[in-house]
Amino acid sequence: MYRIIRVSPEKGEEIRKKAIAGKFLDTTRKIRKTQDESGTCLEIPVTEAAIGKIGDFPVTEQENPEFSKKPVSLKEYIKDFLSEAKLANVPSGWQILGDIIIVSIPETLEDKKIRVADTLLSMYPKCRSVVRDFGIEGQFRQPIRELLLGSGTETIHKEHGCFFKQDVTKVMYSKGNLNERKRMSRLGEGEVIVDMFAGIGYFSIPMAVHSRPKKITGIEINPESFAYLKENIRLNKAEDIFVPICGDCSKVAPEGTADRVLMGYVGTTHHYLEPAIKALKKKGGILHYHETVPEKLAKIRPQERIIEATDALGKKVEILEARRIKKYSPGVLHMVVDARIFE
Repeated sequence: MYRIIRVSPEKGEEIRKKAIAGKFLDTTRKIRKTQDESGTCLEIPVTEAAIGKIGDFPVTEQENPEFSKKPVSLKEYIKDFLSEAKLANVPSGWQILGDIIIVSIPETLEDKKIRVADTLLSMYPKCRSVVRDFGIEGQFRQPIRELLLGSGTETIHKEHGCFFKQDVTKVMYSKGNLNERKRMSRLGEGEVIVDMFAGIGYFSIPMAVHSRPKKITGIEINPESFAYLKENIRLNKAEDIFVPICGDCSKVAPEGTADRVLMGYVGTTHHYLEPAIKALKKKGGILHYHETVPEKLAKIRPQERIIEATDALGKKVEILEARRIKKYSPGVLHMVVDARIFE
């Protein structure tokens, strides 16, 4: 049974937005203009969940529904509202975390940013907010973002059987690291883990959920990220093995306890190599070292930094693997190196 709400053309946009906000707009069918005994009206296609939600407008059955052919891009949705010049600057991609859409909108579309946000919500009726992204800043790599439309910026993102609660305007979450998070989820069974830059649990929560290490110590210096780390430990039922610590990992990381150390931070990660190596057990262990590096140095510099830090501590090292995670910026790669440290 296909359901609709019949409204006057003047009320059409208002009811459409209410249907989006209430998550009962049926985007598989077209909004159709028809005639009835009272004159011209619009048929807003809705799901069964609309019943009782719009008091003045009853939900009725639709005959001969007209299904929409879903456009393949934002440009197709918005082309009737923008000039050709502005249409060329419409973003071709965006990120969805939980029920929030994150999109970069160029300055040339400043006067159309709400139209872009509203269109994105039409495309994704299960989402409730659109946030504009301006990049990241500072030691804590905090996002610079603006809420354009919607009811909030906190969400729970579900990924690979894990829950990540976060405020998208306060903490970063890179979907480009998905494969590395999945890889980490297969490592560490029965081990003692130290996560030097835990964030909200990007890499260590998947380990806790899927590999069940003996113990994880997650260290995070940013109080806002740390608060979400504690919440995510609870959401993922890992309280029995996961110990969160708020502080500078170079000062609070436990020494001589870990079978495996995660260094999932980029920028100045090499400054923390010595405390990371010291966190490993005396007999040694595995180090997962992340770095952003010019493409021409990707196979050289990260390994050299690990070897230099290991030599300074009188240890030995075996480079197990170096992998590209993603392109970080033009000419710069995000790399991760796995190394075995031993005496």
